[in-house]
Amino acid sequence: MSTSEHTTSVDVITGNEPGSSVAAAAARPATGVDGAAECEPLLIIRPTSGWAALNLAEIWPYRDLLWTLAARDIKVRYKQTALGVIWVILQPLLAAGIFSFVFGKVAKLPSDGLPYILFSYAGLQAWGLFNKVLNSTSSSLVGNGHLISKVYFPRLILPLSSLPTILLDFAIAMAMMAVLLVIYKVTPGWGLLLLPVWMVILMALAMGVGLWTAALMVEYRDVGYVLPVALQMLMYASPVAYAVSAVPAQYRTMFYLNPVSGPLDAFRWSLLGSGSLEWWSIGWSAVLAAAALVVGAFMFKKMERKFADIV
Repeated sequence: MSTSEHTTSVDVITGNEPGSSVAAAAARPATGVDGAAECEPLLIIRPTSGWAALNLAEIWPYRDLLWTLAARDIKVRYKQTALGVIWVILQPLLAAGIFSFVFGKVAKLPSDGLPYILFSYAGLQAWGLFNKVLNSTSSSLVGNGHLISKVYFPRLILPLSSLPTILLDFAIAMAMMAVLLVIYKVTPGWGLLLLPVWMVILMALAMGVGLWTAALMVEYRDVGYVLPVALQMLMYASPVAYAVSAVPAQYRTMFYLNPVSGPLDAFRWSLLGSGSLEWWSIGWSAVLAAAALVVGAFMFKKMERKFADIV
C-alpha cells in the first residue's frame, strides 16, 4: 500500500451505497458502448487537516469489521486453554491473595475495616480494566500489521475492536466479585449506580494514552518495552493494594494528582462503601481523560498516513 493512500481522505460515490462515507449523493454520468447513460463511480480525494482529520463518522460503515475482529480476539484468547475463562478470575484472585499477605499481614496496612482479599480484589478489577485497555490499544497496530499493509480501513477500528473482549473479561471477573461480596456479607449501597461512571473515566484515560502510544509504537518499538515498566510503577503509585488512608495526610493532594487514583478509589467506594469520594480528584481525572482521548485520537489520525509504510 502506498503512502499516498493515507495522506488524503478518499470518498467513493456510486449513487447506490447509502451506508458509505460520501460527501454528496451524486455520480458522474458516462456513456456506454450502446450510447446509454451509465453510473460511473466518482473518486473524490480531499486533503485532511486540523480537527477534520479525525473523521470519526467513517468508522460506522466498517462496524461489521469491528465486530469480526472482536469475535476473533475472543476466540483466540480462550482457544486451546485447559481452564478457559477461569483464568480471568484466577489471575486477579491470586494477585489479591498475594497482596493480602504482603500488605495486610506483613506490612499491616489498613483496609478500611474490610477483609483484605475483598479490598484488594476490588482494586484489582478497576486497575485491570485500565491496564488491559491501555495495553491492548497500544499493541493493536503492531499486532495487526499484516492487515494494515494489505488493505485499507479506518485504523481506529483496531484499538476499538479490543474493547468488547476486555469488557467480557471484566464482566466475568465481576461475577467473582459478587461471590466474594456474598461470602463476606458486604452489601453495596446506592454508590453502585455510579460504577459505570468510574469505568468510563478509566477507559477513556487508558484509550487516550493508548492511541498515542500505539501510533508511536509503530515507529519506535522501544515504547513496547517502556510501557510495562511505567504501568508497574503507576500501579504501586495508585490505591490498588492499599487504602488512601495509608498515605500520609501531607502527601494526599499530590497522591490524588495521579489521574488513576480518584476513579480507582471511587470504584472501590461504589462496591464496598469504603473510603470517601474526593470529587475534585474525580473531576480532575475526568478532564484529563477527556483531553487525553481527544488529543490521542487526533495524534493517532495525524500519524496514520505512515502506518502502512512502517509497520
